[in-house]
Amino acid sequence: MPRSVNSVAAKARRKKVLKQAKGYYGRRKNVHTVAKNAVEKGLQYAYRDRRQKKRNFRALWIQRINAGARLHGMSYSEFMGKISDKGILLNRKTLADLAMNHPEAFKAVVDSIK
Repeated sequence: MPRSVNSVAAKARRKKVLKQAKGYYGRRKNVHTVAKNAVEKGLQYAYRDRRQKKRNFRALWIQRINAGARLHGMSYSEFMGKISDKGILLNRKTLADLAMNHPEAFKAVVDSIK
């Protein structure tokens, strides 16, 4: 009796990998073994960078708040210390947006903690 292989499932698996590799350069887009490695590596990077993105944005917000605070004669650490002492519950994302896009509102926050 001949050996039965599930070629339907095998083809679907390969097709799925090649679909994920769409847009890659050279053999990475059309040779299954090469594409499989490239897709796996890409998924690893995606997993890692979803976490790194949060760190990067926090660092960006801190830089923006620091720049805004220094315009009013304070350092970032001084500003954040005073803001927590006063009990102002604005997070870094909001403060960075105020410092960048609404400087008059940010000045009001600085004046309220001085």
